[in-house]
Amino acid sequence: MKDHLLTWLGAQRSILRVLLPLVIVLVIGSAFHSNGAFFAWETHRAVLREVSVHGILACGMTLVVVAGGIDLAVGSVLALGAVSIALLTMQRGWPAPLAVGAVLAMGAACGATSGTLVAFFRAPAFVASLAMLVFARGLAKLCADGKKVTTHFVGPDGLDRTVPLPALFEGLDDRVIGGQLSVVTLVFVACAGVTWLLLSRMRIGRYLYATGGNLEAARLSGVPVRTAVILAFVFSGVFSAIAGICQAAQETHGDPETGMGYELDAIAMVVLGGASLTGGRGNMGGTLVGVLTVGYLQKVLSLNAFSLEARLMLTGAILVAAVLLQSRAMRGTEG
Repeated sequence: MKDHLLTWLGAQRSILRVLLPLVIVLVIGSAFHSNGAFFAWETHRAVLREVSVHGILACGMTLVVVAGGIDLAVGSVLALGAVSIALLTMQRGWPAPLAVGAVLAMGAACGATSGTLVAFFRAPAFVASLAMLVFARGLAKLCADGKKVTTHFVGPDGLDRTVPLPALFEGLDDRVIGGQLSVVTLVFVACAGVTWLLLSRMRIGRYLYATGGNLEAARLSGVPVRTAVILAFVFSGVFSAIAGICQAAQETHGDPETGMGYELDAIAMVVLGGASLTGGRGNMGGTLVGVLTVGYLQKVLSLNAFSLEARLMLTGAILVAAVLLQSRAMRGTEG
């Protein structure tokens, strides 16, 4: 009975530790509300729309971090996905389902490459994903010829052409429920649901936790650790490609420079959600709280006229603070 009580109390402390940063940010937003702008529904709708792409990246990052790795390539794969979907739908005229399938396959291939380097060649996840970061960014620039892919382009015959914005782009950037919610937010919710199912209701989730908790013990217990690691990176690549499609729809073009620094936001969201960068701990519920924390923090700073540079610096500081707090909490638990 005592052990169960201690376990329950420990779980409650973990939940409070994850929720506390979000509560603090909301309190600050309520105090510095920019003449009531923070209390308007339009502000919260904008937050949900703005964090959706980053949140989709955080879904994949959660899986990789739980497995004991890290994926620095998510921003670059996002850019490659944005460029690819724009090229295929605008300039090649592919139907949306075929174009989306090709982009998702591209994302899966990028993730599988990073995962294979980690699982079979024992490359550190940091190094493998860093290499993919550079490769995917370079490939995006190569495919886009170093410029944005728009509805206006030069055709094979050398003549300028302008095509309508693809229906896929218009649909993803549309609003539903009487204009109260962005479609891209629903895409994020769907990705979060898939991640929750993978971690909480499927065997692969148990494999990921075991691999991240103690790789050698998991291997000796019969867990297919190589498969688990590769699948974590594959899902991260697919989610990055989905985020790229949504990003292109929001920007109405494919930009090879987009997504720079997004990996920092994704990692910050996952860590703020209670995941451990050493692996074996984390969940989608916590990541959702981390997504909202970062999203509302940036919105509060934006409403109060903080520069982009200040917001980036503060995000980095928060990431460091979260890791230090996590380490302190883990030492307290061990003690």
